[in-house]
This record gives sequence, C-alpha cells and structure tokens, in this order.
Amino acid sequence: MSHAVANKTETEAAPNSSLKQSAAPQPANSHDAKLLNGSLARTNGLTHAASVATSSSGYGSSSAAGSNAGSGGATSSASSSSTAAVASSTALPLPPSSNGLQMPYERFRADDSSYVPIAQFYAGRSVFITGGTGFMGKVLVEKLLRSCPDIRNIYLLIRPKRGQEVSARLTELLNAPLFESLRQEKPKELSKVIPISGDITSEELGISEKDQNLLCRNVSVVFHSAATVKFDEKLKLSVTINMLGTKRLVELCHRMLSLDALIHVSTAYCNCDRTDVSEVIYAPPYNPDDIISLINWLPEDILDQLTPRLIGKRPNTYTFTKALAEHMLLKEAGNLPVAIVRPSIVTASLNEPFAGWVDNFNGPTGLVSALAKGMFRTMMCEKNYVADMVPVDIVINLMIAAAWRTATRKSNNLLIYNCCTGQRNPIIWSEFVKHAMTSVRKHPLEGCLWYPTGDLRMNRPMNTLNCIAKHFLPAYILDGVARIMGKKPFVVNVQNKIAKAVECLEYFATRQWRFKDDNVHALLHTLSPKDREIFVFDVRHINWDKYVERYVLGFREFLFKQRPESLPASRKRMLRLYYLHQLTKLVAVLLTWRFLMSRSKRLNDLWSSFLENALRMARLIPFL
Repeated sequence: MSHAVANKTETEAAPNSSLKQSAAPQPANSHDAKLLNGSLARTNGLTHAASVATSSSGYGSSSAAGSNAGSGGATSSASSSSTAAVASSTALPLPPSSNGLQMPYERFRADDSSYVPIAQFYAGRSVFITGGTGFMGKVLVEKLLRSCPDIRNIYLLIRPKRGQEVSARLTELLNAPLFESLRQEKPKELSKVIPISGDITSEELGISEKDQNLLCRNVSVVFHSAATVKFDEKLKLSVTINMLGTKRLVELCHRMLSLDALIHVSTAYCNCDRTDVSEVIYAPPYNPDDIISLINWLPEDILDQLTPRLIGKRPNTYTFTKALAEHMLLKEAGNLPVAIVRPSIVTASLNEPFAGWVDNFNGPTGLVSALAKGMFRTMMCEKNYVADMVPVDIVINLMIAAAWRTATRKSNNLLIYNCCTGQRNPIIWSEFVKHAMTSVRKHPLEGCLWYPTGDLRMNRPMNTLNCIAKHFLPAYILDGVARIMGKKPFVVNVQNKIAKAVECLEYFATRQWRFKDDNVHALLHTLSPKDREIFVFDVRHINWDKYVERYVLGFREFLFKQRPESLPASRKRMLRLYYLHQLTKLVAVLLTWRFLMSRSKRLNDLWSSFLENALRMARLIPFL
C-alpha cells in the first residue's frame, strides 16, 4: 500500500543536549520527515518515507531511539540521547489515487470482499482505555458496548480516589445516566468493563505486575485519553501526566503480544503557535527528554518562574506538554501501530447516547451556563472568528474508526486526524452566542438571577468597564444583601471563577486557526454506508441551531439536575425578569439624563425646547 502524502511538513529536529529552542533547518533537497527507530523508518503524519537527509549544522547524526516491536510480538528496546529527523517545508506529493483520495485511503467499494465492518473488527477483542472515567472516556466506553456488542472486554485504568476502591468507582461510573439505556436493554454488556487499578502519574502507571501481564496477553487496541486538561495546571504535574504518562503507556504497549492499534488523544491546539495546522507532527521548541529532566531536578517554585519562558507563544502548559507528548510518541513508538486524534474544543454530545449529554463545566459550557444564570454579560472575543468546537460523540466515533483503520491497513505512517469543524461546517462566535442566547431564554434555568444578555468585544478598556459594572458591582450588592439577611454570600466567589474561566478561553476566542482535516475526510470515505450511520463523524451533518438548543437542554438536565417539568415555571420567571430588565434600562436612562441635565444648563434648555415643540405638535394632531 502506498504511503500518504503531506502538502506541508515540518522539521523534526532533535535539540542539543542542553536545553534550548530548536530551529528547523532548510535542507536543499525536498524530502518528507522521517524518524529512524533502530532499523525501522517511521514517517511523520502524512509524510512519505522517501529518503533521509543528514545535516552537519549542529543537529548531530540520526541516532536511533525507541523500541522495536511488531504488532504481534515481544519487543527489545534501545534508546539514545537524541533523535534526528529532517524534512523540507514543501514536500513533493506523490500522485493521488485515481479516485481522488490520497493513498493509503481508498473509497469503500460494495464489491470489496475484504472489507471488515467496524463492529466485526472489535468482536472478540479486548480494549484498554486510560482516562475512561473522564468526559470522553465515558462516551467511548458506552459507545463500544452499545455499537460493538461482541467486544470481549474493556479494561479501564482507574485510580483509587479519596479512599474509594476502583471497583466502587467503576460501579458509580456505570450507574451514571449515560449508561441508562445499556442498563435497561443490555445489562450483561456492563460486566465486560473490568477495572485496572493504577495511576497515570506513577511508574509503570501504578499497575500491578499481575494486571500488566493480563493486559499484555489480552489487549489488542489501546485508547489513551488520560490527560490533565486544566489550562492553568502547574508545569510539573502537566508534564508528569501528559508526557510521562504517555511514555509509560508506550512502554507497556511494547510488551503487548497482539497490539493492533494505539490511539493517542491529543488536541488541535497543541500547535496553537501557528495559524495553519496540518495533520503532521511539528518540531517542538524543546527536546521532550530535557523538559522531563528539568521537572525532576528543579524545585517547583523555580519551575513556576520559568514556565512563561518555556511555553513561549503557547497560552498554557496544557498545549505545551501536548505538543511535546506528540513528538515523544513519534520517537518512542518504534513500529507500534499508532495514530493520533486531535479534537478542537470538545463539547456536549450531538446524538449519542442522547443529545446534549455533558458532565462538566469546562470550556464554553461553563460560560454558557453563567450566561443562562444571568451572571455573565461581556467577554473579549472576535465575533467573526470561527468557534471551532466539536461534539464529543463525533470525536469518539472518529477514534473508534481510526483504531479500526490503523489495525486493518498496516502502514509505517503515524497518521494524525484533526477532528474539527472549522473547515467543513464552521460557526462563528457571534452565531454561537446568538443561538445560545435564544436557547437559554427559551429553556431557562431555575433560579436565574437576571435576564440573559451579553456582548462580545475586542475593546479591552470597554470590556473591563462592563465587567465591573455588570459582573462585580451587582455581585457585591447581592452579597451585601445576603449578609444583611444572615445568608451566606456566594455571588462574588462565582464571579471570580467565571473571570478565571474567561481568562483561559480568551486566547482561543480572540484568535483563529485553520485546522486541515484531509485525513478525517479521507477516512470517512473508506467506511461502508452502514458504518457511516453507526459511527458518525461527518461534521457537515451538524445543524448548529438545533445542536446549541440541545446543548442548553443538556446542561440544564445533567449539570443543574433540573427536570423538563420545571420549564413552565422557569419561563414565567424569565418573563418577569425580562420586564424587570427593560424597566431597569429605562430607569437607568432617565437617571443618566437627569444627572446630565442637572450638570448642563445648555442641555436643560435644549430639553425644554424639545418638550415645548413636542407639545405644539401634539396640539395640532386633531386638525391633521
């Protein structure tokens, strides 16, 4: 099978042994990126393994690093201090296939007897999932159980938490509303989920030797979605989870006897320091091993001081460590069958297991919830920029299909899938806010503090003034009233949390990226019509107006625990808040006008003259 081609590749340059930023060289000949792992050449993203160019400009020789393992055998590992990879900025593409798709993708053909349906591929297989108790992990588990009924087992890495054993945490997980249809229709399927006690931050993932052997004997597909998604996470913990956790998982995967696919979940924003992002791994600013060494020997207070300089143009440690983790995966994976899925902003489900399901206040969910409560009215945002968000079930279906494709079409390419909506079905921020505003007024939350309104601004002084006047001033007044009435004040605290969330999202709301998703589009065309119906990841089918309405109904039910039966009473309250809001605006205008008139004799004279002329016109009306 021919290799896929990238329209644009970037240099995978190994930094020197000292910690410094690496600059991508510009070789004279135009070749694609290629990383040597022992005797095996692994290509970067869609790049073609045509040749390797060596450079004498201080990057060293192409020394091997990584472990070699076939997808069905044991592994021997070898590592070196640095890894060299060379690419040109404009790789020459191979000729596309006759059907218009770049190889190794071929359109589904009804007469292709070798085609294996996705559900059939997972039949009899055991899957290992990290991050299975998180937002995406839960949807992944539910989807595999529901749509791949013959799957053998799903092993979940679960960390004991607050004295709660992993078995108790698994029971709590499976009792969530997300699994309600499975509990009613296919209760036996839930017994296929097996907890594996461990911790992504520990050596060998904190998994016992017995459980490691169990996984190595039985698992053939791995989904790695465990990560810290906190934007303001300290660098040490972010590196430990997002980078070291990935490295330790890869070490375990090298020991698996029948591994056919490893799907690593990254983020489209790991390359947010550039505006055009292709489905390739870009050269990181530092050697990942150097960053790992740094967090091991530097005190945490010194690390905190260095963090802004280390992350550079990236806004937070999350995107920084995710970028380094991708490059480390490219180096460490050897010949493991690996693919990377990069979602943009993951939001509530589109359809599965039911529309609007969400279990956290991260990202836009928290801000739209605050808007619905009448507590959020202004933020810095370029209203005409694309709001690249993608429903969680779209991402999960793509992950499942990517694992199927990785296992059934062997290739030396490490394929990357940018799971985004900005190219195929974009929605700009102003449209999203408009849909959200309409929906929160139509389906109001119980206990709204004020009528939902809001504006997107790019004028920072004006935004700051509005924050003070519309967010914090009312918050202090309400908390003052609460204290007088002997109640616990909480509004100022909530506003502080909202301000922190807005600060994290502001970077992404005031910039725009073009995430190329050719691999995702090509993968879609390799599926049979039935598989496309079962594992939907075609973002062109999203109706944003309906989606946002279901999104609002979803967080109303699943986050605020408010039943649909309470909607009539909430709508009556919303109507009262609307009239109160209009009355307040009128009073504010009158008071402002009164204040101005009292300070300006000229304005007072103009107003008196206007009223006199208006009265004269009124007297003439009966004669017209």
